[in-house]
Amino acid sequence: VLCKHQSAWETLALQVIFPPQAWVLKRELLWLPFFGWGLAMTSPIAIDRSDGKGAMKQLLKKGKERLAQGFYVVIFPEGTRVPYGQRGKYKIGGALLAASSGTPVVPVAHNAGRLWGRNAFSKHPGVVTMSVGKPIVTQGRKADEINAEVEAWIENEIRQLAH
Repeated sequence: VLCKHQSAWETLALQVIFPPQAWVLKRELLWLPFFGWGLAMTSPIAIDRSDGKGAMKQLLKKGKERLAQGFYVVIFPEGTRVPYGQRGKYKIGGALLAASSGTPVVPVAHNAGRLWGRNAFSKHPGVVTMSVGKPIVTQGRKADEINAEVEAWIENEIRQLAH
């Protein structure tokens, strides 16, 4: 599952839509008292983002393990929350995992950042719309091609959801 990351909302919603799941997340989240301890019990793939090649190796190794265990692996390809209406660089890790494992990618777009802003304490009333795309076949395809298709689909859906 490759999803736009705009707020905390999608981290809650995705748990209901795609159980069981393992998130790819920055390892520092596991150090947070109480929250991090609970998060550690969910079988995350906690990476050290400062260790580029090492983080990628860990993502591929642990990601394949989680897929074999029947987990959805949830990755936010922009790597961090991006403010609503903005676009970050889509990193290749999720597409590499999909290509190397032959696992289809399910792209997900939503407009939650409009109501639950990035780093905003206040939440606004309204309706969040989430769009789950058809699985994208990855077998026999290159990661950069998969990544470009995922990015195009998500960003197009985000534009559609804005209207």
